[in-house]
Amino acid sequence: MRIAIDASRTTVSRRTGTETYALQLLRNLLPLGHEHDFDLYFRDMPPEDLLPLTGNYTQHLIRLRRAWTHVRFAGQLWLHRPAVTWVPAHTLPFAFPGRAVVTVHDLGYLHFPEAHPPNERRYLDLTTRYSAWRARLVLADSWATQNDLVTHYGVAPEKIRVVYPGVDEALNPVTDPAILAAMRQRYGLPTRYLLFLGTLQPRKNIARLVQAFAEWRAQSTHQDVALALGGKPGWLFDPAWVEGVENVHLLGYIDDADLAALYSGALGLVMPSLYEGFGFPVLEALRCGIPVLCSNTSSLPELGGEAAIQVNPLRVDAIAYGIFQLVEDNLVRQELLKHAPGQVARFTWEAAAWEVLDALEQAAEP
Repeated sequence: MRIAIDASRTTVSRRTGTETYALQLLRNLLPLGHEHDFDLYFRDMPPEDLLPLTGNYTQHLIRLRRAWTHVRFAGQLWLHRPAVTWVPAHTLPFAFPGRAVVTVHDLGYLHFPEAHPPNERRYLDLTTRYSAWRARLVLADSWATQNDLVTHYGVAPEKIRVVYPGVDEALNPVTDPAILAAMRQRYGLPTRYLLFLGTLQPRKNIARLVQAFAEWRAQSTHQDVALALGGKPGWLFDPAWVEGVENVHLLGYIDDADLAALYSGALGLVMPSLYEGFGFPVLEALRCGIPVLCSNTSSLPELGGEAAIQVNPLRVDAIAYGIFQLVEDNLVRQELLKHAPGQVARFTWEAAAWEVLDALEQAAEP
């Protein structure tokens, strides 16, 4: 059958979780779906090595900055009439023919509306609500997102499939001291540091994390340990979150080539986010062999499991005690690391691609 896919996010130069999801699933889906023909729609010209040369897809370039989804992409669907359309990120066109599958990553804009620009929040609410209604099947990254779709939008549970994304299998622990030293020099980091990775915005709980770090540091002899905040400032980032706290480093955007070394060199990942539809850094950190501190809310308990310290993200003292355990309690560290390989093994892109392919085939049935 003919399957149409919105591939517009795969060519973004600085990928976040949603773009990584779209790209990795396409790379794994195309070889598995050798019996089908795929039409892939791009906003920018894809590099030659972006996707495997499987011979079962056609690339369509649609150059349009505004209304890409609802005008040009929709127009192509009317022209080609696929058996099923898949959009890997929330927004189906408002008018298009045939059946569809859509991935909804999270409903964070409902939980923390103040963390989004008003127009963006209204657009996300409108398009996600519509897409969940219009799609024949909805893919959710976690059970937390599935529950939100049922609770807030009244989506029937049987219409939703939880498909866990994978973790990059090319991401492996870096043990070469020279590589680790070069990475630290590039980012101005000391030998020992805790790592946060993500867009610096209110729902990431940066202010409480920094306060907890300062609280722990005030009572600890480990004064050489830094807090490294990796990621670019987002909507409503406030420099006051980090002002006056010693040994906090703002790293800015992290290049993919530096990720493995940055994770591997850290004492642990600290991710006490207020809400995550799916927190890739948790799995990436575990794959690189470092322990994790994360929130006990939204999807994070599903990802961290027994390989993570789970804390109440609203309590600074709870985060501070988690940092103490992460840095100073060797028994806790050993227990966390013992569970890491089994936890990471639950999340693979190949398994996710099989589930997506099954959903597309089912959605296309009369």
